[in-house]
Amino acid sequence: MSFSRRNFLIATGVAAASGSVLTACSSGNTSSAGKAGKQEAAQAHASTVKIGTAEDSKGPAPEVSGAKKGGKVYLLNDDDFSHLDPQRVYYAWNSLAVVVLSRSLTGYKIGDDGSMTLVGDLATDTGTMKDDGKTWTFTLKDGIKWEDGSDVTVDDVRHGFERAFANFITEGAVYAQTWLTGTQEYRKSYSGPFKGKHLKSIEISGKSITFHLSEARPDFNYVVAMQSYAPTPVKHDKKQDYDKKPFSNGPYMIKSHVTDKSMVLVRNKHWDPATDPIRNAYPDEFDFTFGIEQQTAADRLIADSGNDQYAVSWRTVPQDRVQQATAKAKDRLFEDLSSGTSVYWINQTRVTDIKVREAIIRAWPTAAIRQLQGGAHRGDYATGIMSPLVAGYESQDVWGRLKNPAGDPAAAKAVLKKAGKTGTKVVYAYMNDPVNAKVKVIVENALKAAGFDVVSKGIDSTTWYDQIGKLDNGFDIYWGGWSSDWPTGYSVFQPLFDSHNVVDQGTNYCHLKNPDVDAAIKAATAEPDQTKANAMWAALDKQVTELGAFIPDVYMKRLYIHGSKLGNVKMDPQFDGCMLYKMYVK
Repeated sequence: MSFSRRNFLIATGVAAASGSVLTACSSGNTSSAGKAGKQEAAQAHASTVKIGTAEDSKGPAPEVSGAKKGGKVYLLNDDDFSHLDPQRVYYAWNSLAVVVLSRSLTGYKIGDDGSMTLVGDLATDTGTMKDDGKTWTFTLKDGIKWEDGSDVTVDDVRHGFERAFANFITEGAVYAQTWLTGTQEYRKSYSGPFKGKHLKSIEISGKSITFHLSEARPDFNYVVAMQSYAPTPVKHDKKQDYDKKPFSNGPYMIKSHVTDKSMVLVRNKHWDPATDPIRNAYPDEFDFTFGIEQQTAADRLIADSGNDQYAVSWRTVPQDRVQQATAKAKDRLFEDLSSGTSVYWINQTRVTDIKVREAIIRAWPTAAIRQLQGGAHRGDYATGIMSPLVAGYESQDVWGRLKNPAGDPAAAKAVLKKAGKTGTKVVYAYMNDPVNAKVKVIVENALKAAGFDVVSKGIDSTTWYDQIGKLDNGFDIYWGGWSSDWPTGYSVFQPLFDSHNVVDQGTNYCHLKNPDVDAAIKAATAEPDQTKANAMWAALDKQVTELGAFIPDVYMKRLYIHGSKLGNVKMDPQFDGCMLYKMYVK
């Protein structure tokens, strides 16, 4: 099963590791290369995900101080959206736009401090669970309209789920389809609604919709927040062509869209803010221009002239513009944790001795690597795989990485010697680009000083995940990044550490096969009390870290710039770009 957020991180994480996103600016990052720092972003976001009440699910969204309605915002981006049909939206890039067009049953209310509260979006609350999570019921709010003024109905909601089974929907999420049919080969059980048949596992009555799942899914109310499960109006479904101009039930609608050139969003007059606890929707219009290179967009935003004063880009400030942007536009930069964690996997199939894995981790030069890849802008030092943006995150430091992020080859050497493993050969795979070539030297020096015999192998970044995804990849240590599809532990630990995923091109990149871990994943997944489940996922984070399944690197950050005439420009913690629905024109 592929994960959209992971795929998004593949692109951005690889870029960051190769230096095309951020490198150290001249403001003093070098002085902190060997120190842990305050981890301010990680600590600020720790345990800030919660499930809201019916009251929390009522609109309108809390007002932004100083904000006003009106004006036009310009988006300067290199790429067009690959899909706008909600059932085909699975990448964060597309979600940034679709979240203002297509509302889902649930969604996330983002606080001024970046906290996330799961609330009812189209639904009156976050759902009613029965049978320990095998049955879920949601009831639609009154006053939800499509852009033509017609009501959003439970038929439309059901249709959104059912059309996800159609053969032309190849890019969307597949979680619900699997659980509604009990098989990953879900299209053999149901082929979609276009021949007049409905899923027996979905029932509708009045304004309520009930899902009967094949397994207990206590976090299903998080899953239905994904854009892939937004409703599609039965009477306006144009199948494949719906992707060109999907019908809106959000605050904006598509006025025009010229592929790879431009797109204009204008207000949907039938959107009622009283029904929406999430979106403020201050600007009157969003004008997207595509085909603008990342460096060009940064230059224009730094210069801040004309309409660019009202502009922003969803691409980060590139490597060679960070220093200039910091010097000339520091007050217009915004940076925060992304949803991704960067690690270096240790292949459990090849590196079977825990003491050898411990020595690798203790020797690892995290601080020097981070410095080469952007310093503090690259991210906060990680201590596990679970991001601070995931519900239940707990700070833990099994290997003392915060106390000594520079690594300790001498201590690692002592561990190797005591285990009788001095001279152990390790194969380190790295992306074959200029920055990672420098990282390779640092890694080689640290591991050799610890007593390892190091062999390094360069891999083209375009085939990186194909190479490390091989079951017999021939590597002992290799970089990886992960970002969850929704902010609970399931979409971190099940794909990454369930032994069933140790297959060719599987997602268990470290090849961990541990019965205790499998049992812990199963137990946390089935736990109906999400507070208890969150604590179980946090314990699992510590468990897999102790097993030496990976070397914690950083909780990744992203740095952006905006024009001077925009206010409240903040990053969406789910989709790693600025929130259109919270900003305003000054």
